[in-house]
Amino acid sequence: MTQRKTTNIIDTSLKELSIQVSLSGLSFCIRDTAKERITALEHRYFEQPANAESLVEELRRLLEEDALASTDFKEVKVIHDNELSTFVPRALFNESNLSDYLKYSVKILETDYISFDEIKSHDMFNVYVPFTNVNNFIFDRFGSFEYKHASTILVETLLNRFKGGDNHKVFVQVGRTHFDVVVLSDKKLLLHNSFSYQTREDFIYYLLYIFEQLDLNREETELHLLGDIQEGDGLYNIAYTYIRKVSLGDSHNPTLMADHLQHMDKQTNLVLLNSF
Repeated sequence: MTQRKTTNIIDTSLKELSIQVSLSGLSFCIRDTAKERITALEHRYFEQPANAESLVEELRRLLEEDALASTDFKEVKVIHDNELSTFVPRALFNESNLSDYLKYSVKILETDYISFDEIKSHDMFNVYVPFTNVNNFIFDRFGSFEYKHASTILVETLLNRFKGGDNHKVFVQVGRTHFDVVVLSDKKLLLHNSFSYQTREDFIYYLLYIFEQLDLNREETELHLLGDIQEGDGLYNIAYTYIRKVSLGDSHNPTLMADHLQHMDKQTNLVLLNSF
């Protein structure tokens, strides 16, 4: 049984757990709600990409090794990080037609369970395929929990953080095997897409393709690089070779006391830190 969205369990614990799940690795974060402080932040990267079955085994191992399954949490959140999602404006959304929004852009099976996140403040929905076996496993271990797609948190965070101006802004959230591109204009989402990559040439090819398709000026349009990227590395250098206004940022949750975290931790974990 898959449980979604809310919990009615009364719990006196002051800890909240957020787990980000992808086929390339797992991450988790624990927040002390009394102090609004991050008390744990950890990653497990896989040497080889996981599949649906091995993902649950990796998650089981993570919970056991870090004694998370025996900890009493006030709230548990799961973040599904995959490429099986698409954003739909409220005016075009119909809960009865979820598969129609995905079938032309991602490969889905008849047996796939399709879910959605509502972004109320921006009048849109994110339709996606979650890791159903992960949801079932988490429900068995913790009971009721909340889950979202990683791109929901990413897009909502950027829309709320960068509200001013009508100029286009391009954001790239870099992961180890894929990256997300978000383009904002006039306080609205213009584009979100996710690309797999292996080399820096793959990275710049897709990025320049976005600039070309949206007719963005590579001398004037701001490019904000987020995630697993640093100034001077291969991805940063090749981006700066072709695009003039390049900057790095973390965009972490400003309500969290995260000063004790390294800058790279805040930058790499934008989605995880903004899940609370």
